[in-house]
Amino acid sequence: MSVDPNVMSWYEASARQRIDALTDPHSFVEFIGPEQREVSPHLPIFDLPEQFDDGMVVGRANIGGASIFIAAQEGRFMGGAFGEVHGAKLVGLLRAAKAMKRDVLVLFDTGGVRLQEANAGELAISEIIRAIVAARTEGVRVVGLIGGRSGCYGGGGLIAGSCSTLVVSEHGRISVSGPEVIETNKGVEEFDSADKALVWRTMGGKNRYLIGGADLFADDSVAAFRTAATAALARTPRLDLDTMEAEQVRLQRRLDRFGNATDAVDIWTTLGFADAAAVPGLSTDEFLQMAYGHREAADDAR
Repeated sequence: MSVDPNVMSWYEASARQRIDALTDPHSFVEFIGPEQREVSPHLPIFDLPEQFDDGMVVGRANIGGASIFIAAQEGRFMGGAFGEVHGAKLVGLLRAAKAMKRDVLVLFDTGGVRLQEANAGELAISEIIRAIVAARTEGVRVVGLIGGRSGCYGGGGLIAGSCSTLVVSEHGRISVSGPEVIETNKGVEEFDSADKALVWRTMGGKNRYLIGGADLFADDSVAAFRTAATAALARTPRLDLDTMEAEQVRLQRRLDRFGNATDAVDIWTTLGFADAAAVPGLSTDEFLQMAYGHREAADDAR
């Protein structure tokens, strides 16, 4: 794989490759690095392999000369799922960001919570959301970047919804319940998880961007994510009652407009696209031109 950020695929890269290519050269300093071997205490009980960083890389770095905190999930280890140590590393980083008033980038790549650490994982999700809200009320920007193999599912989807800004690529899927979960609980007639076109059309980055579930849309390259992250870090941070009330109004409007839709194509047609069925095949530039003036806006909460 090339190390040129202009051609390096965000989807294909590992967590550490994304951090190295996203941030200024040689600026990343890892906290609780591999040498400390902070691994899950639960996985050995199930005779499952551990990983030296428990699938979560945290530290500080610079991007465009600005000092930030950064966290990246490794989707290739247990699907980037949250466990006790995995979650605690992110909670600690967010609490430090609040205390030091330093912006945070969170590189999501997760299928949700580890079944083997269910209680600890769910508690971690709650603590992370609490820490994000506490940091944001102090004026800290918490920017989520989504475009990895595992998408952003389960508790990860809830955490992403708490971020001040979300950047997503076409490959980034965002949802609380994954395709298989929906099919298992509601039946294949409700959602066919084997229909990959349906999955990407419903949960993929293009649809999330169009309905206001993500703020910025990026091509699948590290360079494109860096450009989008830099733009997100320049936005005015806000989280107040007016923001939340505006979000509530927007969500109600979304439900009124799209509540009877049975497919994302129906939503895109309602948004005013003359050829809604062509959306999945559009290049990034074509898609952004088509989306301009039609998409639902976000209100710094979602």
